[in-house]
Amino acid sequence: MEYKNNPYDLIHFINDATSPFHVVEKSISLLEEAGFEKIDVTKKWALKKGKSYYTAPYGSVLFAFTIPDDLENSNFRIAAAHTDHPCLRIKPIAEICEGDYLKVDTGIYGGPILNTWLDRPLSIAGKVSLKSDDIFHPGTKLVDFKRPILTIPNLAIHFDNTINKGVELNKQTDMLPLAGMMGENICKKDYFIKFLAKEIDADPEDILDFDLFIYNAEPGQIIGMNGDFISCPRLDNLTSVFSCINGIINSHRTTGINIIALFDNEEVGSLTKQGADSNLLTIILEKIYHSFAFEQSAFYESIMRSFLLSVDVGHCLHPNKPEKNDPVNKNVLNGGFVIKIDLNQKYAFDTEAIAVIQQICIANNIEYQKFINRSDIVGGSTLGAMVSSKLPMNTVDVGVPLLAMHSARELMGSKDQESLNSLIKAFFMA
Repeated sequence: MEYKNNPYDLIHFINDATSPFHVVEKSISLLEEAGFEKIDVTKKWALKKGKSYYTAPYGSVLFAFTIPDDLENSNFRIAAAHTDHPCLRIKPIAEICEGDYLKVDTGIYGGPILNTWLDRPLSIAGKVSLKSDDIFHPGTKLVDFKRPILTIPNLAIHFDNTINKGVELNKQTDMLPLAGMMGENICKKDYFIKFLAKEIDADPEDILDFDLFIYNAEPGQIIGMNGDFISCPRLDNLTSVFSCINGIINSHRTTGINIIALFDNEEVGSLTKQGADSNLLTIILEKIYHSFAFEQSAFYESIMRSFLLSVDVGHCLHPNKPEKNDPVNKNVLNGGFVIKIDLNQKYAFDTEAIAVIQQICIANNIEYQKFINRSDIVGGSTLGAMVSSKLPMNTVDVGVPLLAMHSARELMGSKDQESLNSLIKAFFMA
């Protein structure tokens, strides 16, 4: 797999990556195709020089790395991204019956733009936990319905003639997807569980729990008079996941360890065992060093020589709201990936680290831009500052610029994925 600036490669990847679990599943398929070997994080590692490995603890996170032939005075080059996206999730008792309608009880995950989820074909993907002989290791199955089965209908303007002035949607009452019409067997106890069991070919009594995400079932498209844009769900942050996978597969240093770290739960703060604000990456890196019998001091020295790219999407100049951007620091779609700067360190950076990335770009003819918010607008944050506070190394936040970030369907420049892929590949080879 090597990205040749065919935007459909990214779109096909996103179409298959419908939940964090499916992001990892799809990524693993590409890694295994490239010869990466699976290892178990719960066991002792016996790694070999010149080999490539991956491990996927908890199902929604993924680490992949390459071991060089020479580990003397080695360091880590890390590219980190996240597998989750703002969306709706299904509650344990899912059925809501009202009038003649069957609805699904949902909660909001992260910070989606709620009204963009209305009037769209929606589907369901995620993980189901099943009874097992070993109670501490339940059975699991991934499920993706791969067809539209839900929708959230808007209220007609005839019933609210102020609707175009803006409507505040209630997360509990206004964001309940319509699933069907009630019939004789609809809305009886455990109807949703039985519906789910049929989809995964399991006994309903064997289903203990589930972690199910509602996703926009519309496929991505290339749009614009000259094909300038990609309109697609989940660009945040699967553009970054895609570039990390592409980079680790297509680059290999002779003297340093390259690693990608794909975390979950960034959209809700990362403070989980599978999030970037845990010690999970530290454990992975230490296990790599311990596999080669290095002393702990050698690990610390390597960390201080290492470099982290925190890869997440960025903002750009909005065509209808240019006043939302800084008056002179402006970046646009199709101008290259962005180096993300926040003077209060919500994006991780220092000037020497940025200079490193700029020199990589100059040497490899990679287009890039710099993004910084208006001083009176508080932007988002990323996982870069969290990881670098636990693993103190040079860190820079980068990503492709988006419009409509956190919408059910986001917009990017069709050329920008090429620049991000080229950066990460060059970063891993420099």
